Amino acid sequence: MGAASPQPPAWLVYDGAPPEPDGVPVSGAASRTRAGLHETLAGSLALPGWYGRNWDALADALAGRLDSGPLTLVVTDAADLLADEPPAQLGTLLDVLGAVAAGGHETLRVVLRDDPDRLRALRDRVAAVLGGRVGAPPPATG
Repeated sequence: MGAASPQPPAWLVYDGAPPEPDGVPVSGAASRTRAGLHETLAGSLALPGWYGRNWDALADALAGRLDSGPLTLVVTDAADLLADEPPAQLGTLLDVLGAVAAGGHETLRVVLRDDPDRLRALRDRVAAVLGGRVGAPPPATG
C-alpha cells in the first residue's frame, strides 16, 4: 500500500452518494476534455457571453458568479472529469477552483460524486497531479 492521500482542501468534497445533486450539476462524462468541460460549465452555470472557454475566463466567470452568492458545483461521474486530457489539466482546473474559492466573497464548494470505487481512483489521480499539495499550504519560496 502507498502513502495516504493528502486531505483535500475544505472547498473540495468527495461523495459516493446517489447522484441527486444539492447544487449545480456538472456532468463529468460530458467533461472528459477541456472543451467539453468549458461547454458543460457554460451551459450549467449560464455563464456570460464573454466567457472565453479558457482557464483565465473560467476564473473570472466563477469569481463574478460568487459575487451573487455561494455556489456548489456537483460533478457527477467525477472520475471522468478531464480523463481524456493530459493529467496536468486536472491540476490546472483544481488550481483555478482553489484560487476562486480563496478569493471569493461567497463560498465555492465542489462535490466530486461517483461510485466509491471510482472515487478512490480519482482521489489518487488528484493527489498525483497536485503532487500532494491538495489542502497543504503552498511551498515556501526563498
